[in-house]
Amino acid sequence: MKATDYLRKQHKQVMKLFKEVEKTEDARGRKRLMGEIVSQLKVHTTIEEEIFYPAVREIGTEKAEEEILEAVEEHHVVDLVLAELPQVDPAADTFEAKMTVLKELIEHHVEEEQDEVFPMAEKRLGKERIAELGEQLEERSEALESRAA
Repeated sequence: MKATDYLRKQHKQVMKLFKEVEKTEDARGRKRLMGEIVSQLKVHTTIEEEIFYPAVREIGTEKAEEEILEAVEEHHVVDLVLAELPQVDPAADTFEAKMTVLKELIEHHVEEEQDEVFPMAEKRLGKERIAELGEQLEERSEALESRAA
């Protein structure tokens, strides 16, 4: 699978979890979904930063560098919110607010990646390299998920 397709698939999965959280009323269900979101986002940001972003940086353009620097900073902000989530009571009003902010951060990040970074990577890195990166992303994701389980 192409790296960009693999990352898009992960984007869709986490956005689906956000929709489920919005529909869930009970604290136990919210807490479970919150845990899944945190877990998936941690895996996703790790593989992007370890594998995908360094490959995009290899493109060597100012645009590639700017996009990756911004993406890493967005990951940092997401990490700050993720660190606070375990202390938020899933039954409290603050839970919904925190999840809304996190969802909006992710939506913005996903949009920029899919509209700017992915097309650049596909064009400049080529099909073979994108496929190779896809395999690496998948392998690393599986390793991180099995370690967390």
